[in-house]
This record gives sequence, structure tokens and C-alpha cells, in this order.
Amino acid sequence: MHVASTLRGFLLGIGAALAAAAAPAQAETLDIEKDELKFGFIKLTDMAPLAIAYEKGYFEDEGLFVTLEPQANWKVLLDGVITGELDGAHMLAGQPLAATIGFGTKAHIVTPFSMDLNGNGITVSNEVWEMMKAHIPLENGKPVHPIKADYLKPVVEQFRAEGKSFRMGMVFPVSTHNYELRYWLAAGGIHPGFYSEDNITGQIQAEVLLSVTPPPQMPATLEAGTINGYCVGEPWNQQAVFKGIGVPVITDYEIWKNNPEKVFGITKAFADEYPNTTLALTKALIRAAKWLDENDNANRAEAVEILSRSEYVGADAEVIANSMTGTFEYEKGDKREVTDFNVFYRYFATYPYYSDAVWYLTQMRRWGQITEQKSDDWYLDVAQQVYRPDIYLKAARLLVEDGHVPEADFPWDSDGFRAPQNAFIDGVTFDGREPNAYLGLFPIGLKGPQKVEQNLVVGG
Repeated sequence: MHVASTLRGFLLGIGAALAAAAAPAQAETLDIEKDELKFGFIKLTDMAPLAIAYEKGYFEDEGLFVTLEPQANWKVLLDGVITGELDGAHMLAGQPLAATIGFGTKAHIVTPFSMDLNGNGITVSNEVWEMMKAHIPLENGKPVHPIKADYLKPVVEQFRAEGKSFRMGMVFPVSTHNYELRYWLAAGGIHPGFYSEDNITGQIQAEVLLSVTPPPQMPATLEAGTINGYCVGEPWNQQAVFKGIGVPVITDYEIWKNNPEKVFGITKAFADEYPNTTLALTKALIRAAKWLDENDNANRAEAVEILSRSEYVGADAEVIANSMTGTFEYEKGDKREVTDFNVFYRYFATYPYYSDAVWYLTQMRRWGQITEQKSDDWYLDVAQQVYRPDIYLKAARLLVEDGHVPEADFPWDSDGFRAPQNAFIDGVTFDGREPNAYLGLFPIGLKGPQKVEQNLVVGG
């Protein structure tokens, strides 16, 4: 845990005042309403913007004295933000959306900052990998990537024929990991199961049983044989390789190229009560993201050293470096270049796009977490309630005026929607402006007026 002492804060304040007096005129300093803040995170490499904003003094530059505190799991983290025990947190992109629409805990959470693109993988046990390999084409003796779930399907069928359940872990019901794993399975013709109003296991009609396991526990749970595979963020896929207990078969970059991952979440009440504090913390996080990606990732080695510390991710630096420095190791010894596996700043990664929010909402609807059909306007309305590009761009403008970032780094004229995207493993095109039409394109999943009642899909 990091706590800024009173003395340290006093000395920093004097130093900042002297520096300000000597420095040329810059943008007006924000009048911070709350300067002592506690932020939560889960021990994953994509919490990096928080660690870097702290270690590089970007929070302090904004007059913020921040404590960073690891949380036991995503539910504890979300509850901490809702109750005010935490002022904000590194969150799954689905969490602010689900909370705002009342799936799980009801609370209005907003995000002014998207933390990263990509960063997850799907790992299977050594036993499952050996069974899959019989179906995977090879080139120069190595598996051809991307590895689709089509090659897992006969393994799942063999398990069923032997009377065994095929089980996989994901980190939370509204996690990117849950939706990416479901997307990959369904694209390969494997049903990952539905949720319903009275059955929130997500296992209705499932051919693969998905359940929640906290990220750091994934490798041990796989090694114990409790699950046959999992979808998780780094470094917990690479940890399986290093421990020799499993094989990552695909990254989320290959499932959906440059997919949005985590966000920074605060309550709407916090944003309303402390608008300048919200701008200040957003400025610090944008600077941290820039540092992580600048000069072709030149700072990543230093970032790896910082993240490996026990107060942050606490995994071996060698394991974290495997994915943070432009490579990813699949089967042991099969290390491949994946330049954009972790993206924190380029491609407008930090901008909170409405269309990203809409995609998550479509997946909630596809699998029954949103139990009934909603209009296209409903999806946009929820996206605009939760994702706050207005705050983001105001913070970015201040950073440009401060001389910390170039103007070209931000999509000033965006309407909040990305152009239609088709870089998915199944080739389906996503247009955030037409969520219902998008849902209609999938052979597996709810669409139109369909809903799940008594474990059956009805309507439509």
C-alpha cells in the first residue's frame, strides 16, 4: 500500500509552489476539491497506468496524493467504489455498465478513461492441448494461428461422450474475459450457455461450463484439475507456460483485434461532486498511458520492473515481460511476435468510445444477462450515461495546453463511435450504431424478442 505522508505532501507542496513561480505561464491549475484519494486495482499488468501515474509523479503533478490498494476480487473492488471506501478503481469494462443497468449491484458508475486495448488470453490444460493438437493444422512443425475453437469442439464432444463436464474459468460474469471466451467458443460452434432472470449461473444449455475464478488463482485451479482451461489477463496465461501446466492457445488480439479492455471507474456522484479532481486524475492517467507506449514501447522494460513489485502485480519480471515487451509465448518455446498485445495509448486507446460500451451491452443481451430485447436507442442512452468522453477530452485539452501531449493524439471530432469493425475471429462486422442488427448475425445467442424461460429459449 502506498500512503503519502503529511510531511512528504508538505514538502512536495513547497516544491511545486517554487517550481510554479519559476516556470513560464501554463494552463491554469485546477482547483482540486479532494486531494487525498484511494484507488483500487486487481493484480494484472493492465493496471499499469495507475502504477505509472503514481511512480512517475503524475498524480502529484496534479496536486493529488494517491493511495493504491490491491483488491481481493472484482466484486470487492466494485463494492468499495460504490460505498466510497475507494474513490475509484481499475475496472472490467462491463462493470460500470452492468452496475448502471442494475445487473448485479445497482449503482451509477461512470468512466472518463479507457485503460488499454487487448491483454487477455485463453489457456487450456496440457491434457486438453494434446487432444486439440490432433485437429490443428501445422506449418513448419508449429500450429497455425489463430487457433479457433473449432479445434476444441471434438475435445468437448469426447468429454461429453465419456460422461465428463468440460469446465473453463473466467474472472467475473460481466468481464471482458467472459464475453471473449464465449465469443471464441460460439464462433467455433460450441454453446457457452445462457443466463436468465432466475438462473444467473450462465450455464443454461451450455456445452462448456464457465465459472468464476479470481485471476491470480487461475494457474493453481487449472493445475488442480478443477477447470480444463481459462480466459484471463496477463501475466496469468504466461504463468501457466512458465509453470509447465498449460498452453495459451489464443490471445484476445486474435479474437477481436484491438479490443477495449479495462476502464477506470468512479461513481457519478464522485464525478459530479469533484469535477476538477476527476479532470486531474484523468490527466494523470492519460500521461501514464502515453509513457507506457511512447518511443515504440521503449519504457516497457522499466514498466515490467515496476509491475513485478509485490505492491502491484507481484509476478516474476520475466513472466510479465513475456507479454509486455511485444511477444507472447504459446506452447513452451513457441514465442511469437505480438506487437500490440498490450496497448495503452496508441490507436486512441484511452478514449472512452460509446461504441465500445455498446459492444459490451450486446454481449450481455446475447447471453441473457439483459433478459429482454432493447431498442437501439436504449443501447446508446446507457453508453452515454456511463462513458464520458466529454470529461476525457476536457482533460486532454488541459494536457495539450500544459505541453505534455500533442494535439494529434486525440480524436477531437469523434461522435463517440468507431468506424464499423470487422477484425473478429469469425469475420462478423460490428457497427455500434446498430446493435440489434449485429445481434441478428450470430447463429448462437439471443436475438430479437427471444428470452430464456425455464431453461428454454422462447419468442422470435
